Amino acid sequence: MITEEALASQFTAIVEQNHPQVWELLRHCYIRVINPYLTRARIPHPPYIGIYCPDQMIATVAAEKHILKDVARLIGLVDVVCLNATHLMSDPLSKLKENHPQLWLDLLWISTQE
Repeated sequence: MITEEALASQFTAIVEQNHPQVWELLRHCYIRVINPYLTRARIPHPPYIGIYCPDQMIATVAAEKHILKDVARLIGLVDVVCLNATHLMSDPLSKLKENHPQLWLDLLWISTQE
């Protein structure tokens, strides 16, 4: 069975090799395979790529979404979703720090980089 981490690294490797301009943008983002089946009990949805971007880069990355979707489909994922890491970190109702501390630290690092 292929793990979510292996799919995410395969996605980034394909983007890096075939689309270097897009890779330059993604180097500043956190890329993760999101499996909604694991997060929502008993609702079968296929996994997709989540790209957590800093506030100043979200529009630029979203403009390249057609390329990213093609790569995601190539490895068997259905979609790509761009998420604003800066807004996610500043959400006062977020339980991310308690529920997923490693992801919270990664997003904190991404959202504070220049």
